[in-house]
Amino acid sequence: MHERRFPVMGTTAHVLVVDGTPADLDRAQHRLEDLERRWSRFRPDSELSQVNARPGVPVIVSAETYQLLGQAVAAWRLTDGLFDPTVGATMVAAGYGDSFDLVGTAHASGPPAHVRPPGPAGVVFHPYLGAVELTADVMIDLGGIAKGAAADLVAAELLESGVAGCCVNVGGDLRVMGRPPRPQGWQVRLECPGGGPAIPIGLVDGAVCTTTKVIRRWPGRNGWEHHLRNADSGAPLETGLASVSIIAARGVQAEVLTKAIFAAGAEAGTAIAAANGVTGALVDDDGLVSSLPGLAPFTAAAMTAAVALPGSSQERAEVATPSDREAA
Repeated sequence: MHERRFPVMGTTAHVLVVDGTPADLDRAQHRLEDLERRWSRFRPDSELSQVNARPGVPVIVSAETYQLLGQAVAAWRLTDGLFDPTVGATMVAAGYGDSFDLVGTAHASGPPAHVRPPGPAGVVFHPYLGAVELTADVMIDLGGIAKGAAADLVAAELLESGVAGCCVNVGGDLRVMGRPPRPQGWQVRLECPGGGPAIPIGLVDGAVCTTTKVIRRWPGRNGWEHHLRNADSGAPLETGLASVSIIAARGVQAEVLTKAIFAAGAEAGTAIAAANGVTGALVDDDGLVSSLPGLAPFTAAAMTAAVALPGSSQERAEVATPSDREAA
């Protein structure tokens, strides 16, 4: 097994391949760097920045960007707005206008600056052009969903290139595919920020993502700000949860569901997890860690046999609300 760590997407990536070569790691690194150049809100030359900077103009983008923007808008609809990609202006107003390592205390005084995200009604897709057009009030921030999508995409491409198995971890958004290095599957950690040590799990094919308010935060005009926002007001989201970690079939699905569950709170979020057939762990503001139903087999798998997630490779992993599942 070969592995490599490198900085990308404002974080650190860790890529491992089974029955691969250093050249496979080279391709994975170059691909992740390429996706950052397309999807970063902090690079003025990125495809996302070009879409954000030209309201009222259809901007032709790559197939990967067009697909990801479509997934982000679909996730808003499927989660009843709990996941919202239109928080770009909200982040800028709160002081998160640059990459996180450059966020300082310039916004730590004065009145609160909370801008309500407008929702994606102003996002228009032009399929014949492969272009995306925004109205003037919309600024897209792909944020975590870009990391989940990147992990999914690069893992699939590594398998297509001939490696037997791989693990692609982009700052905690992790996807494993193919043959694991041991019968128990990939031994990974289900992070529980704000609630103590990580939970070891075994995963043969699937994704793990974590979202939290306790790490990516900064001093703002009205107390501490963080990157998880209230869709109704633009203020920092407070639902009694400190972090959410989800095991799902794909990185995009896991990433969307961590945000939706965090926004819904523990009780409603548990119902969302059940409706989507995923599991994981919640940490509340007091540091209490609660396992979601279905987690036990994955913790046992860390010591015995691997557990597979339904739909992790072949089926498309959608996101549903409890009402969607009941209607189906």
